[in-house]
Amino acid sequence: MQQLTGIDASFLYLESSKSPMHIGGVYLFAPPAKGEMSFQDFRNYIESRLHTAKPFRQRIVESPLNLGHPYWIEDPHFNLDQHLFHIALPKPGGRKELRAAAAQSFSRTLDRSRPLWDLTFVEGLDGFADLPQGSFAVISKVHHAAIDGASGAEMMGSLFSLNPEPDLNTPFKPWYPDKIPSSLEMLGKNLWNTFGTPIQLGKFLMESAGNVAKVAYEAYEKAVTPPPLPFTAPATPFNTTITGSRVFGGVEFDLAQIKAMKNMLPNITINDVILTVCSGALRKYLLIHEKLPQKSMIAMAPISVRSEDQKQAMGNQVSAMLVSLATVEPDPVRRLQLVNESSRNSKTYSKAVGATQLMNFIPSTLAALGARLYTTMKMSEMHTPYFNLVITNVPGPPMPLYMNGAKLLHHYGTAPVLDGLGLLMVVFSYAGHISVSATSTPEIIPDMEVFLQCFIDSRDELYQALVGKTSDKPENAQPKTEETPATKTAKSKKVKANE
Repeated sequence: MQQLTGIDASFLYLESSKSPMHIGGVYLFAPPAKGEMSFQDFRNYIESRLHTAKPFRQRIVESPLNLGHPYWIEDPHFNLDQHLFHIALPKPGGRKELRAAAAQSFSRTLDRSRPLWDLTFVEGLDGFADLPQGSFAVISKVHHAAIDGASGAEMMGSLFSLNPEPDLNTPFKPWYPDKIPSSLEMLGKNLWNTFGTPIQLGKFLMESAGNVAKVAYEAYEKAVTPPPLPFTAPATPFNTTITGSRVFGGVEFDLAQIKAMKNMLPNITINDVILTVCSGALRKYLLIHEKLPQKSMIAMAPISVRSEDQKQAMGNQVSAMLVSLATVEPDPVRRLQLVNESSRNSKTYSKAVGATQLMNFIPSTLAALGARLYTTMKMSEMHTPYFNLVITNVPGPPMPLYMNGAKLLHHYGTAPVLDGLGLLMVVFSYAGHISVSATSTPEIIPDMEVFLQCFIDSRDELYQALVGKTSDKPENAQPKTEETPATKTAKSKKVKANE
């Protein structure tokens, strides 16, 4: 048995029927060399890999009366068929239909009486002109209590190989399930852990105070501007009470093109460029709907602090930084410079306090009650946003991956949205490309196609401003100015309405 940390348990406390707390994604595969991948082939392969990652086989055991955080145990009643699903897309079987299937899956919570994951095998991708015949997709979900972005990539990575040949003889290694502990045993464990909490809290506060002093001194010496403060973000349509439905979509960029933009200015990173593309997309989308705030939006960017010896461990090992997206700045190059400055400053201050560690010292009953009250009382509507959205960057491998001989072509990620935080973006790099995916609700983003086009327009605008006509951009890619076609349409409709 292994007890969840405070931050891991918080994802259980925050969960409700309208806020499933899983991360995951959509994976698109070319068929293996043999010509096809059947659902039975897929099932057999997954079964052979169950021993490679703990989240596949461990379930939650709740503490009585929430007197302590839950525990992980090896599930004594594990049944693989409760975790695998098989669907075919409706005609024409294109991106719109796949996005809808993924959104439907992402809307459903995982069953806590089982290991907290499932995989959906998707056939019928007939409407993808750029995919070979026989291609398929996999929609994945794993509870955030079990993994963060980095360990989630490693968990899915346990299913992949660098070898393009099918792994037909992968040995299945059995594991030894635990007995579900009694309530009395759980109470005894929680009582024992409680005695050590004051000592651990005192040690944590002393270490944090030292870190704060050190970071403050370094920031003063280097004249580093403090990052945006919590609860200073402007109100936007994304910061409202959510429903249980989801919308999902993503775009993909050429990594070489992103690097070309990065190299045009000193001290710029790939992450700065991606954040600026996201910033430009948000600016364009909100201009279309005439809801762009007069103050720059603020993004929270998780930072993995997972050490080498924690790579195979379950749970979340993250810190975070707040970054101004400079959405009020119309010039894309100046916006990139402002994002870079804010990102560098925020990284300095993010080292001060391990906020995720602080969660370990909040009583589990109080944490669970607070999460429920926040949702039921719609408290997200009673204060300014803590930040406007989350943009999480998960680095993937630069080389192609294969799953039992099937080549992974594209990947788009998802993560939870909450009341007051109705938009989340996942950035994932893989084999020369970078995908940016958005998860929200249909009430917040009713026009996902328009939203995704804003990312394309933002990328083109920034590329044109930095690289210009010397680029090797495809001929059919038309750079957009601040006034996009969608903006013109919206203005035209407004003029007609006024007439």
